[in-house]
Amino acid sequence: MQITAQQIATILEAVIEGNAEVMVTHPDKIEDGRNGGITFLANPKYEEYVYTTQASVVVVYNTFIPKKPIQATLLKVDNVYEAFANLLSFYDQAIQQRPEGISSHAFIHPDATIGEQVAIGRFVSVEKDAIIEDGVVIFDHVYVGANVRIGKNSTLYPGVRIMHQCKLGENCMIHSNVVIGSDGFGHARSNEGIYSKIPQVGNVIIEKDVEIGANSTIDRATMGSTIIRQGAKLDNLIQIAHNVEIGEHTVIAAQAGIAGSTKIGAHCSIGGQVGITGHVTIADGTKMQAQSGISKAIKTPNQTFFGSPAIGFKDYIRSYGVFKKLPDIYRQLHRLEKEVERLKEKK
Repeated sequence: MQITAQQIATILEAVIEGNAEVMVTHPDKIEDGRNGGITFLANPKYEEYVYTTQASVVVVYNTFIPKKPIQATLLKVDNVYEAFANLLSFYDQAIQQRPEGISSHAFIHPDATIGEQVAIGRFVSVEKDAIIEDGVVIFDHVYVGANVRIGKNSTLYPGVRIMHQCKLGENCMIHSNVVIGSDGFGHARSNEGIYSKIPQVGNVIIEKDVEIGANSTIDRATMGSTIIRQGAKLDNLIQIAHNVEIGEHTVIAAQAGIAGSTKIGAHCSIGGQVGITGHVTIADGTKMQAQSGISKAIKTPNQTFFGSPAIGFKDYIRSYGVFKKLPDIYRQLHRLEKEVERLKEKK
């Protein structure tokens, strides 16, 4: 990427202070900035680096007033984090080598529907009656099953599998090797203790503006739909079981697992390696600290939980403060017992 500070300022609607024609080629961390780099200053703890960085351009808040001379060009914006996120998105698309047009090495079923300005990479399979809406980008080695619908301007990265009947909304981002619509884990046990498979005939519905991290798996419903609501963000290596519902704008960190038929509310935050049992409901705004185990319903909104089984976060911290002192408490109790016995003997 080669772009001037002036061009970036136009993209970010920023005010320039310094050389508007300086050339930018890459993003940098502020403490490791190099010539040609662009970085940002949002946290005051890093202000010392803005005076020493070798980066060519620094994005700062409109309210920032330097205390020393700065050699970099400044781009002043209302929201530094939002502006830099937009810039990284622009940079990411510039360097990705995204597919253009429809590769001659892709298989498109004659009964599939392909919208306008769709890009489909090499060795992609799009099956019968699938619908790919306008502006979708599909990287190499993606499978789109029969009767799947992919919403406008969504991106599927290499190795994604969208199984039959599943629906993906607009502006979704599905990272490499995600599987959407694999069979839910359903088996019937006979009187002899032998398990037989229960057909999973539902689907997965993913609403708009959802992001799903690499190697995550979302199982199709036994009947009905597994649903990921609008704006939800899932990290890598997450397991969502059949008939689960994830509420709007809920975020889930890596290695979390949610068992079947559980309903997660809106605006929840689920930490890494959290496990949630099946057939429970989690209230809106619930926060679960990393490695917590949720074994029952949470009915009151906006609570924070920790531990396994999880309890209230503050209760857990207080309990842990006692727990780590248990060896000392045990020794003190043992000494007191001996003293009581000694006093009894004196009587």
